[in-house]
Amino acid sequence: MPTEVHPLLLCGGSGTRLWPLSRKSYPKQFAQLTGDRSLFQASAQRLTGEGFAAPMIVTGSDFRFVVKEQLADVGLAPASILIEPFGRNTAPAILAGALALEAQSSGALMLVAPSDHVVPDAAGFRKVVEAAVPAANSGQLVTFGIRPDRAETGYGWLELTSAPSDDFAPVAQPLKAFVEKPDAATAQTMLDDGNYLWNAGIFLFSTTTLIDAFAKHAPDMLAGVRAAVAEAQDDIGFTRLDEVAWDGLEGESIDYAVMEKADNLSVIPYRGAWSDLGGWDAVWRDSNPDGDGVVTNGPATAIDCRNTLLRAEDGGQALIGIGLDDLIAVAMPDAVLVAHKDRAQDVKLAVATLKQQEAPQAETLPRDYRPWGWFESLGTGTRFQVKRIVVNPGAALSLQSHKHRAEHWIVVEGTAKVTINDDVKLIEENQSVYIPLGAIHRMENPGDVPMVLIEVQTGSYLGEDDITRYEDIYARGQGAKG
Repeated sequence: MPTEVHPLLLCGGSGTRLWPLSRKSYPKQFAQLTGDRSLFQASAQRLTGEGFAAPMIVTGSDFRFVVKEQLADVGLAPASILIEPFGRNTAPAILAGALALEAQSSGALMLVAPSDHVVPDAAGFRKVVEAAVPAANSGQLVTFGIRPDRAETGYGWLELTSAPSDDFAPVAQPLKAFVEKPDAATAQTMLDDGNYLWNAGIFLFSTTTLIDAFAKHAPDMLAGVRAAVAEAQDDIGFTRLDEVAWDGLEGESIDYAVMEKADNLSVIPYRGAWSDLGGWDAVWRDSNPDGDGVVTNGPATAIDCRNTLLRAEDGGQALIGIGLDDLIAVAMPDAVLVAHKDRAQDVKLAVATLKQQEAPQAETLPRDYRPWGWFESLGTGTRFQVKRIVVNPGAALSLQSHKHRAEHWIVVEGTAKVTINDDVKLIEENQSVYIPLGAIHRMENPGDVPMVLIEVQTGSYLGEDDITRYEDIYARGQGAKG
């Protein structure tokens, strides 16, 4: 029977409840919210070690290079990265991972986990996973339940057939039912009852067990995902699922598609600390508030405040709170959130309102991440824009031209290799170069440290879609940015 566990990390979503730090263009799993690593990096490292294979990742096309770069930064290499053409909720994503793994190793054990959770005791969690292996090998769909310590309305719950032991020993037991996110009164009743756990959305099963469950409970989805995997294309090291087949799938959660209908469910209780960081109140709670209940991050200062989170994300800011109680204040360069801590779950309403106003702050960070690095706008006018551009070592922008703008590049750190039509030269720190409108050009970083330059664009139209692309080492087409 297999004992090696193959992690499948789900790496999509938009994290709207952690706006303005988390946005569609760069969701919360890639941010450093509670430590010196991103949530995604911490999740991958937590599922690494003896008994664990290299992780599989399911993510969107926009995040594929971020995933690879963040894994490399912590010394990890993925087994594979599956690219969803667009989000279809968790059921198709998990099934795609299971089918891909089944083709490589029939009956392999697959551990499904979101990439944005906080589990401080990584070794303790791995032991609980190890304890679940026999149940998974016996044909059970195993889910992991978290010991509740409050009447939480932001999580789904799991109803057990009997209360777990006092020491919450990691022993699989039958799962009676999944419970949707409750209201406050119902949550309190379940907490008092003792027969309920929080639903962590983490599962362990063999690939054959899961595929059989889809064959029984969601055969149409199985056929569609099987086609998407069969017609998948290799894309410079990524596996891009077939867009036509994926487009025909219903967007359903794994709970709704399979788990709530299956009769071979088991649950393993976990008593350690856990959070899905589903709102700023959770970030406050998991950031070790001081004696007054205050958490500050970045250049933020609290004066006579209590039970308050103050978070400034830009080193040039100064966020000051005076006499605040039970408040959340998060300052980004382009947006500021101020909310009562009791309304943390309503932050998504801000995103919806901004989308109605067609404000870019709804979904897009001021820092734009690309396969080669990132850039941010420092200033704009009717006919100019100033950017800071950071190019990773060995990386290169595409060979391109613009119809509506010229560009001036000033290198401020490192060395740039610059191509302008047939001319190729090195531009050192404190040197600059001019790219005329229409010139075919490229910027590369030949060094071993990040290269930073200031770009001044001038012209009648400065949109990111003003690109004619000729060559690109990241295999992006004409419609891609950067």
